[in-house]
Amino acid sequence: MSATSPAATGSWRSLVPVFIACAAIGLQSGAAMPLVPLALERQGEDKLTIGIISAGWAIGMLMTGPYIPRLAARFGAVPLILGAVMAGSLCTVGYTLTTGPAAWFALTLLHGAVGGVPWVVSEIWMNLVVEEKRRGRVMAIYAAMFAGGMALGPFVLQVVGVYGPAPFLTCAGLALLVVLPLLPYRYRAPAIRHHADGGYGTIFLAAPLAMLAAFAGGLGEQVAFSFLPVYAVSAGVAPETGALWLSAFVVGNVALQWPIGWLADHWDRRAVLAGCALISAALVIGLTFVPAQSLAIVGVIMLWGGISFAIYPVGLALLGQRFNGGDIARANTAFSLIYVLGGLVGRPLTGAAMDAFGEPGLGWTLGFFYVVATVGALLAMRRRG
Repeated sequence: MSATSPAATGSWRSLVPVFIACAAIGLQSGAAMPLVPLALERQGEDKLTIGIISAGWAIGMLMTGPYIPRLAARFGAVPLILGAVMAGSLCTVGYTLTTGPAAWFALTLLHGAVGGVPWVVSEIWMNLVVEEKRRGRVMAIYAAMFAGGMALGPFVLQVVGVYGPAPFLTCAGLALLVVLPLLPYRYRAPAIRHHADGGYGTIFLAAPLAMLAAFAGGLGEQVAFSFLPVYAVSAGVAPETGALWLSAFVVGNVALQWPIGWLADHWDRRAVLAGCALISAALVIGLTFVPAQSLAIVGVIMLWGGISFAIYPVGLALLGQRFNGGDIARANTAFSLIYVLGGLVGRPLTGAAMDAFGEPGLGWTLGFFYVVATVGALLAMRRRG
């Protein structure tokens, strides 16, 4: 793999279409992510089963993720994203034609196999173009655009509902919006060149803190989107309101990503990461003590979402600071794989904890992993001075 093509070496403002596409990804994801967990909850499935089925997306992504740079090099960034989005839409339609945990696990697995492509290729595109001095803020804009789309997603469900074929078919259509801003850039996207001898083991060892941030951030975000609506229903809140909790989770992101990104460009990024992880742990554990019917819980969820979301772009900035040129595509892919691995581990663990301990199982599971990320960042600061 190599650095950018000449067309990609201009201003980071050339990333505007990528940011718009990421907002569209967020919109579709924000509407789609609660649908399968809520449908399974209505069918009477236990939370461990819900967690296992939700983890199918991560398994699919882990199976195909290592091949994304090679495929992007062969087909080009925009055509690969287009193909993946079309395949993902077909998987979403498939939920309306099948029933039962086994069939839905298979569909979730297939969706994960293609669903990570737009996300990974977009991040490679950004890290190839952005200048180091603006990396934290650009990643913050990316996270905020994605979060803004996700915040709007649950409002779509207020119109089409959360049960039955209509929300799945709507989400299949929304996914097609991802490619529209990218089509004019088919021949201007940065070249992603695959190096056949590149492996991922050295990436993990070279940037352990960035990988820990990806794991903790991925675990927290994916668990939240799988289980916040289920948490709400279990606590006596209407499912539509529970879906809106997801909007609260990402609204804080839109407000907080720019100042946190600014801090990541002007302070030690390891310290910023430690602070975000520690505050996230306190907030998610505190969620247990806030009545589900109160307005206060919305404020806690907003703060938790905004601060915990920042773990991912700060980790991404740490990664871009460590790698460049030929290594960045491979490094970005490894980062994304660790992110989905966090969801793969976290969803079944959280489901089992909630089956065993009720709603508090959510907060204590996530709090543990946020604390691990905090300790890792503090140790990295101590080790490297």
